[in-house]
Amino acid sequence: MRLKKKDYFFVGIQLLLFVLYYFDFRILKLAFPQFLKDSFLVFAILGAVISLVAILQLKRNLSPFPTPKSGGSLIRSGLYKYVRHPIYSGILIAFGSYSIYSASGFRFLVSLALYVLFSLKIAYEEQLLLRKFDKYREYMANTGKFIPKL
Repeated sequence: MRLKKKDYFFVGIQLLLFVLYYFDFRILKLAFPQFLKDSFLVFAILGAVISLVAILQLKRNLSPFPTPKSGGSLIRSGLYKYVRHPIYSGILIAFGSYSIYSASGFRFLVSLALYVLFSLKIAYEEQLLLRKFDKYREYMANTGKFIPKL
């Protein structure tokens, strides 16, 4: 796996957004009814579980970088049978939901920035996956990017 500047750029911005999310600058407070906030806590936990399960299912293929690992294989089972990028999906669900639970407009904006970043990172990653795996185009046609295809 030969990493390019783009790989480091995407991972660096992702790490920066994770750090910003953690610190939660209280510049924009959101207001939601308590029952709604509580239900979003459940979604935040669900998102974290989705990401954790997806990480475990990748096994030795796991890498924070978009460039596929040398000798890696295309995983199309478990959560990857339904969604091409379940780790990102879980992170977006967890971060977006927790930002509503914590009534943090700043965290919600960081979650939106992560969505944009992940979309760009996926576009780059999938170009590389199409070159590496003959069956990736078929996989893309039958599997949703962030959510399952209906």
